[in-house]
Amino acid sequence: MQNKGAIRFFAIAFALVCLYQISFTYFTKRVENKANQYAYNEMTQQLAKDLAKGDKLKEQFYTDSIGIAKEAYFIDSVSNETAYNFFWIRKYTYKECKARELNLGLDLKGGMNVMMEVSTVDVVRALANHTTDSLFNKAIDLALEKQKVSSNTDFVTLFEESIKSLDPNVRLAGYFSSQLRDQIKLTDDNDAVMSVVRKETADAFDRTYQILRQRIDKFGVAQPNIQKLSASERILIELPGVKEPERVRKLLQGTAQLEFWLSYEAAEAMPYLEEVNKYIASIGGVEEETEEVAEVVEDSTAVETESSLLDSLTENKEIDQTKMTQEEYAKANPLYAVLYPNVTENGQIGQGPVVGYAALKDKAKVDEMIAKAREKKIIPSTVKFLWAAKPIKGSDTYMLYAINVTTRDGSPLLGGDVITDARQDFNNIGNSEISMTMNGEGARSWKKITGSNVGKCIAIVLDDVVYSAPVVNGEIAGGRSSITGDFTLDEAKDLANILKSGKLPAPANIVQEAVVGPSLGQESINSGLTSFIIAFIMVLIYMVVFYNKAGIVACIALLTNMFFLMGVITSIGAVLTMPGIAGIVLTMAMAVDANVIIYERIKEELRSGKSVSTSVTDGFKNAYSAIIDGNVTTLLTGIVLVLFGSGPVQGFAVTLCIGILTSLFTSIFITRMCIEWMLNHKKSMNFSFSFSENFLRNVNYDFVGKRKVFYIIAGAVVLLGVAGMAIRGMNYGIDFQGGRTYVVRFDQPLNTVEVRASLAKQFEDAPEVKTFGPSNQIKVTTKYKIKEDNDEVKSEIVSKLYEGTKEFFKNDITLKEFSSTETNPLGIISSEIVGPTMAKDIQRDAVIAIFAGLLMIFIYIGLRFRRWQFGMGGIIALAHDALLAIGAFALLHGVLPFNMEVDQSFIAAILTVIGYSINATVVIFDRVREYKELYPKRSLQEQVNGAINSTLSRTFNSSGSTLVVLLMMFIFGGEVIRGFIFALLVGVAAGTFSSVCISGPIVFDLLKRKEEKAIAKIEKK
Repeated sequence: MQNKGAIRFFAIAFALVCLYQISFTYFTKRVENKANQYAYNEMTQQLAKDLAKGDKLKEQFYTDSIGIAKEAYFIDSVSNETAYNFFWIRKYTYKECKARELNLGLDLKGGMNVMMEVSTVDVVRALANHTTDSLFNKAIDLALEKQKVSSNTDFVTLFEESIKSLDPNVRLAGYFSSQLRDQIKLTDDNDAVMSVVRKETADAFDRTYQILRQRIDKFGVAQPNIQKLSASERILIELPGVKEPERVRKLLQGTAQLEFWLSYEAAEAMPYLEEVNKYIASIGGVEEETEEVAEVVEDSTAVETESSLLDSLTENKEIDQTKMTQEEYAKANPLYAVLYPNVTENGQIGQGPVVGYAALKDKAKVDEMIAKAREKKIIPSTVKFLWAAKPIKGSDTYMLYAINVTTRDGSPLLGGDVITDARQDFNNIGNSEISMTMNGEGARSWKKITGSNVGKCIAIVLDDVVYSAPVVNGEIAGGRSSITGDFTLDEAKDLANILKSGKLPAPANIVQEAVVGPSLGQESINSGLTSFIIAFIMVLIYMVVFYNKAGIVACIALLTNMFFLMGVITSIGAVLTMPGIAGIVLTMAMAVDANVIIYERIKEELRSGKSVSTSVTDGFKNAYSAIIDGNVTTLLTGIVLVLFGSGPVQGFAVTLCIGILTSLFTSIFITRMCIEWMLNHKKSMNFSFSFSENFLRNVNYDFVGKRKVFYIIAGAVVLLGVAGMAIRGMNYGIDFQGGRTYVVRFDQPLNTVEVRASLAKQFEDAPEVKTFGPSNQIKVTTKYKIKEDNDEVKSEIVSKLYEGTKEFFKNDITLKEFSSTETNPLGIISSEIVGPTMAKDIQRDAVIAIFAGLLMIFIYIGLRFRRWQFGMGGIIALAHDALLAIGAFALLHGVLPFNMEVDQSFIAAILTVIGYSINATVVIFDRVREYKELYPKRSLQEQVNGAINSTLSRTFNSSGSTLVVLLMMFIFGGEVIRGFIFALLVGVAAGTFSSVCISGPIVFDLLKRKEEKAIAKIEKK
């Protein structure tokens, strides 16, 4: 081997770098173990004190929030202390080590993955000064419709296309010159105007990204991943270890639109509500979409009501107001059936700006009624109603405030742009609040506002909800103010963070979300490690059994490959996910495949009578082309997955690509260095045992002659799968159709049919309920209100899910315990939301990814073998493999007892099958090419048959070792990836068949036809 010294130096240097990178993970875990022990000791002492006082011992210590807080306290206290002293060259703190440790994905660590879409349409509207021009707004609506179909095209381009299609002679400067007068003149042409608009929207996107990054940095999440996806105007955010998804949603989606408004007294605003009530009653109420406003009393007995209350609210004397059923009352007073007015027991209107109270589930109904009345100008523009930010403590009831719009343009008394600083603080009774400091202009305005409104209430509004409405006791100078309310410490910190980071220039909405609880993450780690270790041991045994001492060398190369792979993943900051572990295991199988190719070549050279040393040299040389071609084709599919995949799928692809490169290095160089070292030191080197020496050596089967039988078998199986797709259809996951899924764990086994029937009472359409893993765990999928994405809807769905499943718990569980992933191992342990727009994008990307993968392989094979017939043979075989795997999912979903949804992971499996299957096909094609050069006088049929037969041993061993690895992953890898591994199992089995029985014979048919045409031309001449 040439340049042996340089390769040895590189290998040693590479190993040291990998060791250095991996060492950070060790020192980080050492500190965290100390923190865990500290928390345990502290809690043990606390529990001992509780027992001494007679308090009940808490069984779930590790899930208790106090224990978690103590662990966090220890970490915070040592975060800036030295945790790693690197040979006295450099000292690293815990915080620095944490930033460099192996980055685990959400499915292994727990946490939250969010895809946010920046609302560029709002920026465009603002740049046009919110014009009411009909042409402009029609163009906006048309662009929004186009974006649903082509979301990879930016909104500004779609808007320009739309408005020009509606009016080719439109002058865009007229819309944008008022707001952008410094950059746009009325005489500017449309291209110049749109160039400025495009720059402004791009700047707004960048500022939104930066502000979100600042908020996340202050939130204190370790190793957050924030990526700009500029083409789709989206931002990907991954927050490992986060246990409070509600808090994160508020942090990310808050636009920080801080406003100060003068408020009405309830007595001043109540008449407007009375007019709303009368109007809604006159039109027969609003159309109900969900539950009834109020249940009718079953026996229709009268419900006593206070006449003084009703007298103060209505003048409808035709109704008996002292005695009526709930149904009659709701019909006569539709607004007050869902909004309890701020009226005292003696019928007097209460003081302050609060005009009424409503339950969380009724807020949307109240808003709809007010909106309908506003359309009819029943409510003047000087009055608007806003909800409180939080419910009244201990309930789900929200207060409704009456806001006084005193300015002509509808703007607040003071905006949040005057705030220069915000911080969490405590008031004089120890409650959390947010202290704010204003700039000079804001301080002067605040002094004037407070001085002229003494005795009145000023509402402090953030993102259209009221946080507090204090009474002004006197003029406030100095530009200082505070937001008070029933805040927890974390809520106050988050609000201060949002205000200090600044206002988002464009709203950002969550279009995809996944939450994984820490308990499920730990289980994934355990199952992933178990399956990996078992698969690794099985591969080692397989190689030693078949290849004797050479098998031991392959094991050494395999261990080195795993070490290099983990070092590279850690050093580049790649995220290791559960599919990523599957990628590592698949890499391991492919590394073995390379060794198998080399060893089978060496065995052929030994049979020809060459010495061991010469056989090793020639064996490696003759194996290079097959190894490189096979790995490059798999690498191409990995690159496609990196480009078009997201989340765990992308993690799998990155791991696979890195693994292919490291396995090439270790299989070709490390294996050879070890073998040559043994030969140079006169060590015996055997490449087989007696039983495996001639394994599949003398096979001479006529694969080409039997090709029609193989075609019929392949065609029949593919047709069966296509029929399954047509008749049964595919079980599409929410990735492809949108929706919400929740994995719920119970404390006893349960019947999914009974759970579904119970949930059907809560939801309009009965959700899909399937067992997910063990018999006490289910996966619930629903499309309920999928187009609405706000905290109220999410809370409503969780409440409905709780009401529909709580009876199936053996022990009582509260709603808080059910919905929390932090303090309870039961209830919702993971959730995922995919909006309709995002689902369409995933569908499109999946189709593009598969066709791009096939096209890249076709081009590579065609160029590499210089004949398109080889590329076509490979593509037909790959299409067979993919259709077989897809057909299996169509036929067997709902039959086999594990998840068989078609989602992003399934597409990743199909692409992996394509990449792996072509590997075996390329080895055969490589041998065909070699035989055409070595035996030019043989017939084409003999050449193809000889190539297939001579590589049968390699095909069997490579596929066998891969199937053993996948089977171990299937059995021990856990429910999360079982469907993914099943697709790989079916695909690899199909790929083995197609590589041997389909691809070679198809190449024969295509080349034979070409030869026949050439002969026919010669005969004509």
